[in-house]
Parts: sequence; structure tokens; C-alpha cells
Amino acid sequence: MRRRFPVKIRQEQIPILKTNILIQKGGRNSMRHDFSSSCGMPEDIQTQCCIAGGGPAGIMLGYLLARAGVDVVVLEKHADFFRDFRGDTIHPSTMEVLYELGILDAFLRVPHQALYELYVRLNGEHVKVVDFSHLPVHCQYIALMPQWDFLSFLAEAGQKFPSFHLYKNAEVTGLIHEGAQVRGVRARTPGGEQAIYTPLTVGADGRDSVVRLLAGLEVIESGVPIDVLWLRIPKGKEIKEQTLGYFKEGKTMVLIDRDEYYQCGYIIAKGAYEEIRARGLESFRADVLSLAPFLRGYVDAINSWDDIKLLTVQINHLSRWYTDGLLCIGDAAHAMSPAGGVGINLAIQDAVAAANILSGALKKGNVTTVLLKKVQQRREMPARVIQRIQEFIHDKFINAQYEPGPGGNKLTSAFVWVLRHIPILQRIPARVVGMGLRPEHVR
Repeated sequence: MRRRFPVKIRQEQIPILKTNILIQKGGRNSMRHDFSSSCGMPEDIQTQCCIAGGGPAGIMLGYLLARAGVDVVVLEKHADFFRDFRGDTIHPSTMEVLYELGILDAFLRVPHQALYELYVRLNGEHVKVVDFSHLPVHCQYIALMPQWDFLSFLAEAGQKFPSFHLYKNAEVTGLIHEGAQVRGVRARTPGGEQAIYTPLTVGADGRDSVVRLLAGLEVIESGVPIDVLWLRIPKGKEIKEQTLGYFKEGKTMVLIDRDEYYQCGYIIAKGAYEEIRARGLESFRADVLSLAPFLRGYVDAINSWDDIKLLTVQINHLSRWYTDGLLCIGDAAHAMSPAGGVGINLAIQDAVAAANILSGALKKGNVTTVLLKKVQQRREMPARVIQRIQEFIHDKFINAQYEPGPGGNKLTSAFVWVLRHIPILQRIPARVVGMGLRPEHVR
């Protein structure tokens, strides 16, 4: 069952952020300036924390630190939050964090759809596999919301704190060192290169993190047997289909209802893209229709391969998330697969844990590697266990779909049969997906 809410917050509605911040020139603090996030930054900035990346981990951590009285600068390399390839799922544990922050009611006024249960179609049969109604939280559902709306909401909420500073069109290009210690970043902006001096730099810049590359942190890759073809398919008003996952005859697809269109994630074996493309668009449209016949007449809107984006699925993690003066969180520390849509949830949990552990030390200016290590110790286990579960799902439930023979993977069928006939077991994936293994709470 889904519920819709009526009010829309878009990026262009957010007022220009005006703040005061301390400028450092020639190694000494000289003056305060008013400036706007739509303009270039001052030449040099001194702040208590600089966060690279305006995704869920970065914006949430910036909000939490500013709420705690820490002066924080968030750098987003793009001009806005509008990215089609970001996740849409806001999980119950994330909404519980918003409740603890006192901003849940405002969040729920942003248009979204509520998924209280998750259904799949297995060989044409409609089956419920997840039931969130028993979770011990205020919102017992997953909210489907374009991530740009979620980030815009958090950015707008952060503006009430004078120590929250968000800059767009600001791309990190280098780290500033004092000996072995990281003491800030250099960023490319429309006004030229800028220096941001800080006791702590946080890399929240995603799975292709520049910060972790510049810091030389070791990335450990896990083999992933799938990739995703990501595309939009128009949705007629008469279509009421709300199933999330589709499995049939060796094919797997996810449809996310965005009201006027479906965001489609068509799962393919890794390396199979060129083969699929060689078969032609008509064959690909037929594959989609074999899973979702109700899209007949709408898949014709897929006019060229330019309408289809190949997303390379990764699972990796850092052996160490930190070095002196620098910490990585979210996908920069542990890139997740799309399976379960849990990446945003884990990124938010990382941000909450980091704020809880580091806020006091940041205000005093004495963040140590001992504290940074505590963040990793707190969050590494939940991330790694979820990654192991994702690897199992890829291998046993998704990649095995490509085995020859009608009906696809027998294990998938057996798993769905168990969940359908023993409903209480639907609470297990609900707990793992909706809450995670170590839900964080705001202190």
C-alpha cells in the first residue's frame, strides 16, 4: 500500500544561503564576510570541519555538526542535487533519525510514496515478501522520494544553523598537509581554486571518492556479478502496478514508481551490455515487456541507447577509514550494491555515529585518530555484514537467474514460497532492510 503527500519542495525553491564565516589570510584570522552559496567562496576559509560531498552522508553530517554548534563547510561539486542515478529509498531508521531531530513532520510534507509492504512478481505471480508493519519505529514503511528532494530538504533545514555552510560547484582537487597530518582541502570553484583549512576533513564523496584516493587509503574490492541498465519508462494514469521486483525466465528488473514515470533498473550479468546492445532495442523492449506486460505501448518511448545508462555495480570497503585529520564515511568507506536500496540508510547511520563521537572534540579542536578509529569500529560491522548479504543475494538469487531453463533460479522460487506461506518470516528482511544491524540514535 502506498500513500501520497501533497506539498513539493524543489531545489529552486530553497533560498540562497547567506552566512558568516571566518576568513584566514596569510596564516592569521583577519575578518568576517557575508557571502552566498551561489557566489564564489572567499580566498581561504578556516572552519572546524570540512565535508567533501553533498550526498546523504555529507549533508546529514553537516546538519548534525552545525546543530551541535560546530562550524562546518560542505562542498558539493555539482551545481545542484539533480542526479538520476541516486537512490530513492528513505528507510524507517532514517525517518526515526528525522523524528529524533524534530523534523520528521516537515519531511513527510515533501511528496513521497509509502511502501508498507514489498511485493515481487515471480514468473507472473504476485507475492508479498517484506512486511514493515511490525518495526518499532514511528514510520513503519519505506518512503520513496527522489534523492534530490531529500537532499534539498536537509540543506534547507540546515540553513537555520548559522554554522552550516553549503557550497556548490566546489570540487575537491587536493589535500592540505602539515607533515603527515591532513589540515584541509583545495577546491576548484567558479572563482578559482580555494583553500579550506580545518582540523578534520570528511570524505563523503561517494564510491568514486577523490578524498580517499588523495589520502591513499586502501580499497578492497569484492567481485560483483551484475550491472544495471537504468532508464525511465512513461507511466499512464491507468496503470496501478506497484510491484517493486520482477523475476521471470532468467530476467530480473526493478520498477520504482515516480508517479509520472517508472524508474527502471534492469539487471544484467556483468559484461553483458554489449551483447544486449548488439541484439537491438526491439529485443530489449521485448525483454522488459516479458516481465511487465502492462508497459506495452510505453516501452516505445525508449528511442535509443542514449536513453539507457549502464551503472557499474560495485561492492568495496576501506581497510582503514581514516588517517590523521581525515575520515571517510558512506560509500566512500563502503560502496554498496543497489540490492535492498540500503546505501542511503547506511550513509545516514555513519553520519549520525560520526556526529555523536566527534562533535565535542571538534568544538574543542582536538580530534584524534583514536576518535576517528571509534567511528570505524562503530560502523564497520553493520556495513560489512550487509555487504556479505548483498554478495549472497547477487550470487544465489540474481546472478543464478541467468542459468538456462524455464522458471529461472529454483532457490529464488523456494525463498519466495517460504516467505509467502510463513508470513512471520517477512519480518526478518524487513528488519535487515528497514533498520539495519546497528541503528544509530541522535545524541
